[in-house]
Amino acid sequence: MPETTSYKTPNEHGYYGNFGGAYIPEMLHRNVEELRTCYLEIISESSFQKDFRALLRNYVGRPTPLYFAERLSKQHNTKVYLKREDLCHTGAHKINNTIGQILLAQRLGKKRIIAETGAGQHGVATATVCALKGVECIVYMGEKDIERQAPNVARMKMLGAKVIPATSGSKTLKDATNEAIRDWINNSNDTHYIIGSVVGPHPYPDMVARFQSVISEEIRWQLKEETNNELPTYVIACVGGGSNAAGAFYHFLDDLQVNLVAVEAAGHGIESGMSAATTALGKPGILHGSKSLLMQTNDGQVTEPHSISAGLDYPGIGPLHAHLFSTGRCNFLNATDDEALQSSFNVAKLEGIIPALETGHAFAALHKLDLKNTDTVVVCLSGRGDKDLATYMKVMDV
Repeated sequence: MPETTSYKTPNEHGYYGNFGGAYIPEMLHRNVEELRTCYLEIISESSFQKDFRALLRNYVGRPTPLYFAERLSKQHNTKVYLKREDLCHTGAHKINNTIGQILLAQRLGKKRIIAETGAGQHGVATATVCALKGVECIVYMGEKDIERQAPNVARMKMLGAKVIPATSGSKTLKDATNEAIRDWINNSNDTHYIIGSVVGPHPYPDMVARFQSVISEEIRWQLKEETNNELPTYVIACVGGGSNAAGAFYHFLDDLQVNLVAVEAAGHGIESGMSAATTALGKPGILHGSKSLLMQTNDGQVTEPHSISAGLDYPGIGPLHAHLFSTGRCNFLNATDDEALQSSFNVAKLEGIIPALETGHAFAALHKLDLKNTDTVVVCLSGRGDKDLATYMKVMDV
């Protein structure tokens, strides 16, 4: 398999190094092939870019601020900036991708949208753009996640989406994805599947990364304005499937002097049997249409993941991230449930910002890195913590 010439871009077969591709049932071949042959041409059209950029500006609220976290910086004796994706409409970065994909789906003539969701933020973002464009919306969500992310379920329903529980397996994101793929097989003619992360068959990992790359595009010019240097020392982001990390890393991938740090969910601990730290526990395999790293048993059965954070509760990572890990371009760390909680409370009390539990894992990395007072650190604050208040309240014993 020929190597990619840039960390950003997969080769013609959708591979980042040894990871990627499109491993799909025959019944999905036409849909995936239609996307593969059309997506680059469509999203590069001036009319598409005009519509996409206008909605990001006027509907999503971009650019999101790059905020200097003064008290957090003092705590770590370094300069910490927060990329405020929590201030996007719907409360997370997920809307960047769903805006792009609904515009793409319309240009492909699709009348029905399906999606999977874990923490519910991608489901809300999908329901939002479907309401905006008057398109039918079906969201698959694990039964366990429906219980722990009730506010987001209510938001999806209020926006007109039908939320269907996934009741098999661990009843979380992996199982919701399985159900969405089954739906797509049964409704391939009129349906577009808006995948929420940099996972799935090619071209999804590349397509989602391109839509989310607006995050690092903004970081570069905002940092230039703030510090007169567009290259930070570190960019830190949490990784489940990995879309906010892909977006935060994208325009720094080929700038090797920028240290990229991805933080996975260690759950109760790496060796506890209750974890979602794929790079620590996983090995190459096929899941949801692509070859990547995933947690699996010796006979290839997918291991059930665990994280206190529904958005990181996934047994694999996207093929781009698997490539970044295997080549050493990105440093993969992990944080336990307790570390993520402690970091979230710390940021709330220091900066007046309640982060999503997913982002709490990213903040935990600040305690694990050897930071210098001359460093510039950017943390992608991927979402706000409203959806996690029930979990936070349990810890506070409220």
